[in-house]
Amino acid sequence: MADVSFLKLMAWMSPGFPVGAFSYSHGIEYAVAIGTVCDAGSLQSWIDDVLAHGAGRSDAILFAHAWRAARMNDAAALREVAELAAALRATPELGRETTAQGQAFALAINAAWPAESLTLLKQSWGGPMTHPVVVAAACAGHGIGLDAGLAAYLHGFAANLVSAGVRLVPLGQTQGQRIVAALESPILRLATVAPQAPLASAGSGTWMVDWSSMQHETLHTRLFRS
Repeated sequence: MADVSFLKLMAWMSPGFPVGAFSYSHGIEYAVAIGTVCDAGSLQSWIDDVLAHGAGRSDAILFAHAWRAARMNDAAALREVAELAAALRATPELGRETTAQGQAFALAINAAWPAESLTLLKQSWGGPMTHPVVVAAACAGHGIGLDAGLAAYLHGFAANLVSAGVRLVPLGQTQGQRIVAALESPILRLATVAPQAPLASAGSGTWMVDWSSMQHETLHTRLFRS
């Protein structure tokens, strides 16, 4: 990967990139509140399941199809992916988690790294933009390969969930980094398999995440928005 592409990915997937990722836990806050996630092992299992069966897998499929559509300047295909992505989240909180980050990412990218692919996305789809679709379009527009872009996106997604768990359980930073390291293989495996999946197979099977998100809406004390 060219140096400039590498630097772009490091900036875009950094915890400091202004998308507000730190304010979302993807249901982990409620899972900690009821004791389902209570230590490093249960946090790792939760995130591993999200990657294998939940939003991680779904986002990876959407990312791959959005990247190809943007790369080919196929407005109809890009709209199809963007529309499906906006409809897939099972709860309002999970929906806001991806669309708020997507909108924020689009604003930051358009200000600092504009690309024709992002203009195409905006013109072809007037609805809410989800995070994986916007990142994929940005990667395609800046010549960043699908493999590298998708792996970086998934790593950023998983690392943010680890960070939320570290703060909520709470866990030490070293334990958190051990979990990040352990998730490398699942991330790379997903980044390899997901691009081969049809768009229609995008979707989540992590019912406990969805239920936790629903319950989180009325949780008395909350640090996170999801």
